[in-house]
Amino acid sequence: MDKKKGMIKRLYPFLENYRLIALFSILCVSIDSVMELLIPLIMADIVDIGIKNSDISFIINSGLKMLGLAFVSLVTGVSASYFAAKASRGFGANLRKAEFDKVQELSFGNIDRFSPSSLITRLTNDVTRMERMMMMSIRMMIRSPMMFISALILSIYINAKLAMVFVVAIPLLALIVGLTIKRVTPLFDILQKMIDKLNNVVQENLIAIRVVKSFVRHDYEVTKFDDVNMELKSVSENVFYKVILLMPVMQIIVQATTIAVLWFGALMVGAGTFEIGKLSSFVSYIVQILMSIMMMSMVLINITRSVASGRRIIEVLDVDVDITDDDADAGLKINSGNIIFDHVDFKYDVNAQKNVLSDINLDIKSGQTIGLIGGTGSAKSTLVQLIPRLYEVTSGKILVAGYDIRDYKLPELRDNVAMVLQNNTLFSGTIKENLRWGNEKATDQEIINASKAACADEFIMTFPDGYDTNLGQGGVNVSGGQKQRLCIARAMLKNPKVLILDDSTSAVDTKTESSIRETLKYGMKDITKIIIAQRITSVMEADQIIILDDGKINAVGTHDDLLKSSEIYREIYYSQKEGADFDE
Repeated sequence: MDKKKGMIKRLYPFLENYRLIALFSILCVSIDSVMELLIPLIMADIVDIGIKNSDISFIINSGLKMLGLAFVSLVTGVSASYFAAKASRGFGANLRKAEFDKVQELSFGNIDRFSPSSLITRLTNDVTRMERMMMMSIRMMIRSPMMFISALILSIYINAKLAMVFVVAIPLLALIVGLTIKRVTPLFDILQKMIDKLNNVVQENLIAIRVVKSFVRHDYEVTKFDDVNMELKSVSENVFYKVILLMPVMQIIVQATTIAVLWFGALMVGAGTFEIGKLSSFVSYIVQILMSIMMMSMVLINITRSVASGRRIIEVLDVDVDITDDDADAGLKINSGNIIFDHVDFKYDVNAQKNVLSDINLDIKSGQTIGLIGGTGSAKSTLVQLIPRLYEVTSGKILVAGYDIRDYKLPELRDNVAMVLQNNTLFSGTIKENLRWGNEKATDQEIINASKAACADEFIMTFPDGYDTNLGQGGVNVSGGQKQRLCIARAMLKNPKVLILDDSTSAVDTKTESSIRETLKYGMKDITKIIIAQRITSVMEADQIIILDDGKINAVGTHDDLLKSSEIYREIYYSQKEGADFDE
C-alpha cells in the first residue's frame, strides 16, 4: 500500500493542466451516483403510496421526478466519461513526454541499463496502461465507494434487520477479492517483462531482416518468436484465468444474497411488517452494493497491474543522469580543437575491478590528424566517445581548448565535436533532411559542398530526385558505403572544431577513401581529425598514430617512427601489406 501511495504521489504532477477537468469529472460521477440512488426510493413510494392508494396524480408526479433524475444522470454520466477520458489522455501524454524527454537526457551508460525494446514498451504499453488506470480511477474509484456506502446506509434505513445479510456477503466478497489480488500481483510484473522480451525478438528480427534472409534463418526466427509468444500466452492465461474465475464466484455470492433477501423479505411482507415497494427498493440497493464491490474488485486488479507499469515508468524517470552540465559555464565557448587526456581511466561499471581504459595521456594539437588503431576490444571507440561526454571518465580529465570538458554546456561541447560512429544511422526522410541534422540552417549550396567533400554528391545526383530522394527508414535505399559518405557529409556540415571518424570509411573503396582523406587534409586544416581505422593506409599520413592495446596506449608516433619502434604496428602493417601495394 505504501508503494502505491508513493507511486500516486510520484505520478500526480503529470496530471498538471488536467486537474480541474478531473475534478469536474469526479463531480459529475458523484451527481450521477446520487441520482441513481434516489430513483429506487421514488419507485418504492410509487408502489407503496401511489399504487396502493390508487393516487394517479402521485404516480405521475413521481414518474416525472424519476424522468428528471434519469435525465440528470444521463447528462452527468456522459460528461463524467468525456472529461475522465480527456484528463486521462492528457495525463498519458504528459507522462509519455516526460519519459521520452528523460531518455534523451540519459548518457550511453544510463541507456545501457535498459534494452531498446524495454524502453519502447515503457513508452507505449506501460503508459497506455496508466492512462486506463487513470480513467478507471476517476470514474469508478469515486463511484464504487459512494454507491457502496450510500446504498448500504439506505438499505439499513429501509430495513436494518434485513440488512444483516451483508454481514456474511460483504466479508466473503472482500476475502475473495483480496486473495485474487494477492495471487495475481507478482504475475503482472512477469507479464510486462514477457512483453519486453517479445518486443525485443520482433525488433531484433525486423532490424536484421536482411541477415535473416541471407542466412536462410527464417525457420529459426519463427521458432524463436513462437517460443516467446507461447511463453507470453502462458503467463497471460495464468493471470487472466485467475481474474476470470473471480467473476462467476462473485456472481454466485450476489445471486445467493439476492435470493436470501427476497426469501426473508417475502416472509416479512407476508407478515405485514414490510411493504412490497420497500422490498423492491431494498433489492435494488443490494444489487448496487454488491455490484459496487465487484466493480471495486476489478478496479483494484487493474490498479495492481498498473502498479507494475507505473513502477517501470518511474524506474526510467528516476534514473540519476550521470552526465549533466549543471555546473558548467554557459558563457564558455570552444575556440580550438586542442585536446588533452590527463591520466584518464574509464570503466562502464564503477564496481568493475578492471578499467576499460587505463592511464590515458595524450596531447593533440588543433588541426592535427590523429590515427587510432588497435585490435578488436582495445577500446578505441570508447576512448573517442569520452571526448563529447557520451560516457563520463571514471578518473582523470579531458581538456578541449584548454578547459575541462565538464566546464562546457553539453550542446556547446557536442556541437563542436562531430562524430561519425561505427553504426551509421540515417532517419526517415530525404537526403537533404538527413544532411541538415548537421546544420539545420545549411543552405543548399553548403549541403552540396559537404556532399562533394565526402564523395557523396556523385551518387546522390544519379537518383532521379537528387537531394530530395527519400531514404526510407534507417536509410534502406542506399548501400553501406553510400550511407557512410552521407554520415561524413552530415558531420562536416557541423563545421566542428573536432571531427571523429570511427571506422567510417570501412565500406567505401580505396579510391573514394583516398579522396576523402585529401579533403580532410587540405580542406579542413583547422579542424582536429581523429580517425579510427582498421587499414593502415587510412592513417599512414596522420600527424600522430596512437596504438591502443587492451585499453592502454602502447605507442604514439608517426608512421615511420612506429615502423621502427612498435612491434604491434609492424605486425599490423606487414600483415596488411602482404598482397597489397603500400607506399612507404
